[in-house]
Amino acid sequence: MRKKKPLLKTGHFYKNIKAPWLKRLVQYPLWHKIKSHPVSLPLGAFMGLAVISAALIFGFSGGSPEFQPINSYVVIISHGHKEQTVPTKQKTVGALLKKLNIHLGTGDVVEPSLETRITQDNFRINIYRAVPVEIVDGTNLTYTFSAAATPRAIVQQAGIKLYPADLVTSSMTNNLVSRVSIDPRIIIDRSIPINLNVYGTQTSIRTHAKTVAELLSENHINLANGDSVQPDPSTLLTPNIQVFLLHMGQKIQSITQTIPMPVQTVLDNSLTFGTSAIRQQGSAGQELITYELNANGSETPIQTVVTVPAVTEIIAQGQAVQIPSDKEAVMSEAGISPSDYKYVNYIVSNESGWCPTKVQGEIGYCPGYVPASYVLSEYVGYGLGQATPGNKMASFGSDWESNPVTQLRWAASYAAARYGSWAAAYYHWTQYYNW
Repeated sequence: MRKKKPLLKTGHFYKNIKAPWLKRLVQYPLWHKIKSHPVSLPLGAFMGLAVISAALIFGFSGGSPEFQPINSYVVIISHGHKEQTVPTKQKTVGALLKKLNIHLGTGDVVEPSLETRITQDNFRINIYRAVPVEIVDGTNLTYTFSAAATPRAIVQQAGIKLYPADLVTSSMTNNLVSRVSIDPRIIIDRSIPINLNVYGTQTSIRTHAKTVAELLSENHINLANGDSVQPDPSTLLTPNIQVFLLHMGQKIQSITQTIPMPVQTVLDNSLTFGTSAIRQQGSAGQELITYELNANGSETPIQTVVTVPAVTEIIAQGQAVQIPSDKEAVMSEAGISPSDYKYVNYIVSNESGWCPTKVQGEIGYCPGYVPASYVLSEYVGYGLGQATPGNKMASFGSDWESNPVTQLRWAASYAAARYGSWAAAYYHWTQYYNW
């Protein structure tokens, strides 16, 4: 019987094989049968790609949990009593709505604002559709559409000028979170202007008082010994009436100072953690402080009059947390407490888009490798937490250039040492944007 020759033994491919085990494999007859089978080629290609993919994932993460940088975001849009979930690479809320052809009508409200950057997965956008509203302003009636959250915000949205002292009321449900209803009728109670002269300093204020006495009481003005008011306290107030406060005694001095704008914060689970929305625009106020100048050079405050009341700004702070499981797995492996996940996810999403090879200034993609000159630069951030220089993370592992777990361990140490906690680092980041 004729002896079989090894397959491909005389070919160029066989001659260049160096490994003995591979030579035996290619000359074994079973190999010839396998390679001639009709499904062998696609099956082999599939298995080869699977092996390569696994090797790349393992090599990229250094054996850490499977991890993918963010190159697009999942966004959840609530509008018209329905939710729409879409992946996107758009940078802002406004750009995404334009891309999806979601149009906004007169009075519609979008939270967070159209300028807000989309920097996290499972990012939430809420669109509130306007309803008809009647605004009663004395004898003037205005019909408009609005989805604003407070009566004052509805009037502001309609473009009607309001003074800080004006009162705006309705019977709408005052629930700034659920926003379940908007009253169709808003009433403006206008204040009137008064010219007030405080011990020689002329100023203008607005009031709801009916008499001079009520004006003094409303502004907590107490007349000390020797002080007087003109006209008589029983005088009815009319627009632009002149009222004088007179002081008998030492010299006086008056200064005007700003009253800080008060801020009311409401927590809203319909907005993504780290985002916010202004539900009512606020403003700072002003007050006039009068001092008596004493003979020894000291000053004694004798009167404080609020000339412009401050208006409270109402801000909704997002509380919804929905972090992808691969990011949670990496944070867990790095030893980060679950209570800190929301802070870590927000910071890392904004700093690097969860790209462990991200160089400061790179936007829109995650490079496979980075030149050492960038990684070691003292002026360029690198990695998940944008360490500057990148090699300061080396003390947490030799794989610091690409392993997200190693990088997060360094970042956790930095957050604790520099700010005291991840929560403190988050609040610093939001106060000093991008730092």
